[in-house]
Amino acid sequence: MPSDKGYLDFILDQLSPLDGVTYRAMMGEYIIYYNGKPVGGIYDDRFLIKPTGSAKRLLPDAALEAPYEGGKPMISVDRVDEGAFLCELVRSVERDLPNGKK
Repeated sequence: MPSDKGYLDFILDQLSPLDGVTYRAMMGEYIIYYNGKPVGGIYDDRFLIKPTGSAKRLLPDAALEAPYEGGKPMISVDRVDEGAFLCELVRSVERDLPNGKK
């Protein structure tokens, strides 16, 4: 089942204090990028984030869930109503990720 665009808009609104947040629609779901790095996404109306060291420290009890059948598990973010926390989480995950190829 594709994710609702309204849920994407809600997450993007929560992340609006951050410059550099973009998204890409892919097969009914949405990949979330920060400063050009894929930090997570919206899958079946769930906000999932890459399981980096920082994400695990900030969400130590969060469940790991596959974004789609056969996908690598990601951290399910249940604190989506906390905009400041989401911004901190996305910034931290982006710092953990390697720089992309130019």
